[in-house]
Amino acid sequence: MTSLQTLEPAVDEACCAPSDQAVLSAEDAQRKALVFKALADPNRLRLLSIVKGAGGGEACVCDLTEPLDLGQPTVSHHLKILVDAGLLHREKRGTWAYYSLVPGAIEQTAGLLSSL
Repeated sequence: MTSLQTLEPAVDEACCAPSDQAVLSAEDAQRKALVFKALADPNRLRLLSIVKGAGGGEACVCDLTEPLDLGQPTVSHHLKILVDAGLLHREKRGTWAYYSLVPGAIEQTAGLLSSL
């Protein structure tokens, strides 16, 4: 019977050294994940696109249901998620709500991954 030779793994002392880079805090990760979750839905991406392209920089919720072929409650739900993520601003005027992009939100969102 032959015995098997056991190899010791090569240990690189540098691989286990703690990193000097700052680690993303749990709070920051939660905020960033909220934005990524908001953007992970095709309907919400379309809503952002429609609001961004709207004349005057804002769109009434009444103008957002037809292009998506969704009911008003569903569109309002998606808009709330975008507002909560800090991407859209909501302004109530009478019975209608108007949505506009939060200034700088698109640029901040574009930099989220590079800031990790």
